[in-house]
Amino acid sequence: MPRPRTWKARSELAAALSPRLAVLYPDLTVSLDWETPLQLIVATVLSAQCTDERVNRVTRTLFPAYPDARAYADAPLEALREAVRPTGFFNNKARHLKGLGRRLVDVYDGEVPRTMEDLLTLPGVARKTANVVLSNAFGLHEGVVVDTHVKRVTHRFGLTNEVDPPRVEKDLMRVLPREEWHPFAWRSILHGRTVCYARKPRCAECPVADLCPSAGKFG
Repeated sequence: MPRPRTWKARSELAAALSPRLAVLYPDLTVSLDWETPLQLIVATVLSAQCTDERVNRVTRTLFPAYPDARAYADAPLEALREAVRPTGFFNNKARHLKGLGRRLVDVYDGEVPRTMEDLLTLPGVARKTANVVLSNAFGLHEGVVVDTHVKRVTHRFGLTNEVDPPRVEKDLMRVLPREEWHPFAWRSILHGRTVCYARKPRCAECPVADLCPSAGKFG
């Protein structure tokens, strides 16, 4: 099928894709293990350039050792580095977690805030992480989570021609109804993990190939 050229065509394509993806990926449970908003924001920070499976292995011991924002704020930086080392980029991640804990304690009484504006003031938190926390911890949909999978899959679907995540998010917010911002993004992530690989996507086996203008173009 041709790549959609107008916003109306993109919106119509998104509307056709949404129910099909819902059948394929009915479970909207995030694959990171968490029980509290603090645990979710920490796990999401650690998930940068790391698999959720590995993050979950790390947080099994990290969460009991650091049960609240104060624990991260007061933790020796070297101890945090060692605790999160398996997730990669551990120097930056440790600094982010300590700074995040400190700001939560100093400004938000140790609680994770519930607005995009406030979340973006936390060290290590950009729009992707903020959207994950707002959607999953608080049921608030202020934007669309755009990770590498969402960026790749929605570009191949023709819902955006952008490559910069903030611009991709802006396009998706335009073509998707607000109630689809969270589920469509999560299902795009799952589709990217299981079918629409960065290299050698499984187009021949893709259940939505008939709706995808990129299907079969990866030899």
